[in-house]
Amino acid sequence: MLRIEDIDVFYGDAQALDGVSLEVPEGAIVAIVGANGAGKTSLIRTIAGMHRPARGRILYRGADIAGWPSHKVCNLGVGQVAEGRQVFPTLSVAENLAMGAMLPRARAGREQRLESIYAMFPVLAERRAQAAGTLSGGEQQMLAIGRCLMGAPELVMFDEPSLGLAPAVVQAVLKTVRDLNRDGLTCVLVEQNVAVSLKLASHAYVLENGRVTLSGTGEALLGDDRVRRAYLGL
Repeated sequence: MLRIEDIDVFYGDAQALDGVSLEVPEGAIVAIVGANGAGKTSLIRTIAGMHRPARGRILYRGADIAGWPSHKVCNLGVGQVAEGRQVFPTLSVAENLAMGAMLPRARAGREQRLESIYAMFPVLAERRAQAAGTLSGGEQQMLAIGRCLMGAPELVMFDEPSLGLAPAVVQAVLKTVRDLNRDGLTCVLVEQNVAVSLKLASHAYVLENGRVTLSGTGEALLGDDRVRRAYLGL
């Protein structure tokens, strides 16, 4: 569904990604793990059209979308739940969700999607008139996921969805990712909780200093001594 081929990304003279290649099969959860500053968010933003790679290809269903503007990438069916949630704080819950449905691809079926999101996250239905900035961190993360789903994506990139959340809320958010995948959504998961993300993922990649240094099934990487020492403290 998504294939990254040898992409390089720079911020000025600083190289953020160096020859990164990976594949995301349709229907899979693919995890991308690594330390802070490894290039994970740069990769997500580049796929989403927020950064232009200096070299390489980004193939989505066979079309090279490298360098496309982000609104065109979204309208192809590539969604993003950004790090830090990025809700519109002064807009209501309902208005935030409506913003997610502004893509041309999302106009048909908008009301049905809205009802399914309210069924998935009942607290959002209860607080639909409340300003998004007054929600708890967990509720804002639910809203960010719901807003992304309003765009009718076929692939969603989750960038650190558990960051800053209480442990019980983290479990609920990651369960949502698993449930969405079971319903047919292809997922890319960038997550600080390495053990949980590798358990969820069918395949995973380790990024270090902008390069892919390891890849394999989630289960295989979970048992890899290098991963266990570097990220699991074992």
